[in-house]
Amino acid sequence: MRQATLAEVLAEALAAHGVSRIFGVPGGGSSLDVMQAAAGKGIDFVLTRSENAAVMMAAATADLDGTLGAALTTKGPGVANAANGMACAALDRSPVMLISDGFTGEESGFVTHQVFDQIALLAPVCKSSSRLDTDDAATEIRSLIELAKTPPYGPVHIEIAGSQARRTVAAHPAPSQPREHEAQIDEAGVEKAARLFRRSARPVIVAGLEARSPGVSRALEGMAQALCCPVLTTYKAKGVFDERRAQYVGTFTGGRAESECVEQADLIVLCGLDPVELLRMPWRYQSPVVDIAEVRHPVHYVQPAASVHGPIAPALARLSGGLSQSGWALSEIAQLRRDMAARLEYPDCEGLGPQQVVELALRAAVDLGVSPRIAVDAGAHMFSAMAFWPAAHPHDVLISNGLATMAYALPAAIASALHEPERPAIAFTGDGGLLMCLGELSVASEQAARLVVIAFNDQSLSLIDIKQQERGLPARGVRWRAPDFARTMEGLGGRGFRVDSADEYQAAVSEALQSEGPTLIDVSVDPGGYLAQMKSLR
Repeated sequence: MRQATLAEVLAEALAAHGVSRIFGVPGGGSSLDVMQAAAGKGIDFVLTRSENAAVMMAAATADLDGTLGAALTTKGPGVANAANGMACAALDRSPVMLISDGFTGEESGFVTHQVFDQIALLAPVCKSSSRLDTDDAATEIRSLIELAKTPPYGPVHIEIAGSQARRTVAAHPAPSQPREHEAQIDEAGVEKAARLFRRSARPVIVAGLEARSPGVSRALEGMAQALCCPVLTTYKAKGVFDERRAQYVGTFTGGRAESECVEQADLIVLCGLDPVELLRMPWRYQSPVVDIAEVRHPVHYVQPAASVHGPIAPALARLSGGLSQSGWALSEIAQLRRDMAARLEYPDCEGLGPQQVVELALRAAVDLGVSPRIAVDAGAHMFSAMAFWPAAHPHDVLISNGLATMAYALPAAIASALHEPERPAIAFTGDGGLLMCLGELSVASEQAARLVVIAFNDQSLSLIDIKQQERGLPARGVRWRAPDFARTMEGLGGRGFRVDSADEYQAAVSEALQSEGPTLIDVSVDPGGYLAQMKSLR
C-alpha cells in the first residue's frame, strides 16, 4: 500500500472533494506542512487577516460551490479567534473543515504556553473533531468530510501537531466520486401531506435554506406553478424562487411583516425551512403545517400536521403530481406583495436613507447590465438590503442568519469574488461590522477582487441603538465618531469614495461596478427611520 505523510493524505482528500483554496492565518507547526502539501495538489492558500474571517470565507465558498470549505489556523489564539466563524458555519449550516495546529502528547506533559483544550472549546459548534492519531487516518479524514456534508451541514475540526503532520501513514486512493448523503423518500409522510394538500384551497409556500440546491429550487418552482399560490422565502433562501415571478410575496422571518399573507392561508407548506432561520418569537399561525425538510429538527417553532423528511426534490415532485390550482388569484398575491413592500419602506428622512442606498446600487447595476451577488451584514441596514434587493437564483444573496454575526459581509463577498471572478460582488455592511473586519480590505486588494464595499455609515451600532430608543433609554455605549473608511481603503490598496448625496453615491457605485479591483463607498445614512422599519418587520 502506498505511503505518504499525514499532511499529504489530508491534501489529497481535500482535492478529491473539490476544495480549490484554503483560507487562514498559519502558524509555524503543522500549518506549513499542510500548506505545502495542498499546493502540491493545486489548492491555493489565501492569507486572511483574521481566523474568524478565514472560516467565514470558507463557509461562503462551501455554500457557493456545493463542496467543502477549508480553513487553517495556528494553535491557541488561532483556534480561539476561529470560534465565531465555526459558530457561524454551524448555525448557518455550512460544511467546513478547520485544520489547526496542536501539541504532541509529549509536549502536553511540560508545555502550558498557549495550551487549552481546543477540541473542547469548539465542541459546541462542531459536528466532530479528531487528532488523526489512529492507524487509518485516511479513512477518518473521509468520514469527517462526509459528516460535514451530511444534513444538517456543519463544521468539523482536525487538530494536528507539527510532527504528526509529517508522520507516514497509509494513503488509500481517494474516491473519484465522494459519497454524498443518501436517504429514502418518506412514503408515509408524503401520503399524509398529500391528503392535506387535497383539502387545501389557499396554501402558502415558505422556502428555507435547505431549498437552495438547484434541484430543489426547480422542484419548488414546479409545485408553486401547479398551485398558483403565494411563495415566501427566508433570508438564506432568497432566490430559490425567482422574485420576478408573480407569485413571490416577500421574505419570511417569523415576524409581523409577512403575517397578512400567511394568516390567509389554510395550509402552510414549509419547504426546507430550518428553525434556526426564524426570529425569537412564538409561532403565530393556526393553520395546519406541512414540514418538508431534509432532517427532523428536534426543536421547532411549530408541531406540523404532516412531516416529510429526506430528499426534498423528489418529495416535492411526488406531491406536485396530483395538485390542482388553488383558490388564490394572481391579483391578490400582487397586492399582498405591494402591501408588504410598503410596510417595509424606509420613512422619509433628511439625507440618504438605507433603502435609497440599496435601490440606487441596484439601478446602477441594471443600467450597466451586470448582476452582482450581494453579501449582507447583520445590523439595521439589513432590513432594506433584504427587502429591496431582488434575487433570481439561489445564493444571489449571502447572509449569516443562523448566527446573525456581524463582520460577515466583507469576508463572504471576498469569497464570492474569488469563486466567480467575472461577477461583481457587493458587500452591504454597517460601519460597526466593517470596523470588526477592517483588515480584510487588504485581502481584497491583494486578491484584486471585483468587489464593491458599501458602508452604511451612521456612526452607531444601529440595531442596538434603536432597541435602546425603543425602551426609552438614553444613548449609551452604542455610538462613535465617524472614521474615514475611504482613506482607509486607499491605504490598504483599493479605491475609496466618501459620499453624502444621492448623485455622488450613484456616480460612485457606477464607477465601482466597472472597476476590476476592490472599491469602498463610505456613504452617510440617516438612521432616523430604523425604529419604525423594525417595528413593521418584527
